[in-house]
Amino acid sequence: QLQLVESGGGLVQPGGSLRLSCVASEFTWDYYAIGWFRQAPGKEREGVSCISLTGGATYYTDSVKGRFTISRDNAKNTVYLQLNSLKPEDTAVYYCAARWGPCVSNVRSYAYWGQGTQVTVSS
Repeated sequence: QLQLVESGGGLVQPGGSLRLSCVASEFTWDYYAIGWFRQAPGKEREGVSCISLTGGATYYTDSVKGRFTISRDNAKNTVYLQLNSLKPEDTAVYYCAARWGPCVSNVRSYAYWGQGTQVTVSS
């Protein structure tokens, strides 16, 4: 079974940057689309970004366009989410998730989830 492990979260000041990593346990993971989601306290989990199995297609929610960048290195079984120009409203637990097939926005369409990494943006 595919296992995902996120890392890279932390406390950063507004305007700062972080790079999140999602490492997969399975060598066939490049058949999966990988999405990043986030969940703030008291709010529903929302999609942030997604990258297709080949890396040829990427998607971003409007609130992060131009600030976040998703990429994948299939040789390292890793997907990255570069977070720039961070804002306090970006504060949340960030999760990576995988699904067999193309990127979709529906949270329930992703079968495999990591444990999450906390991102806190505060001065």
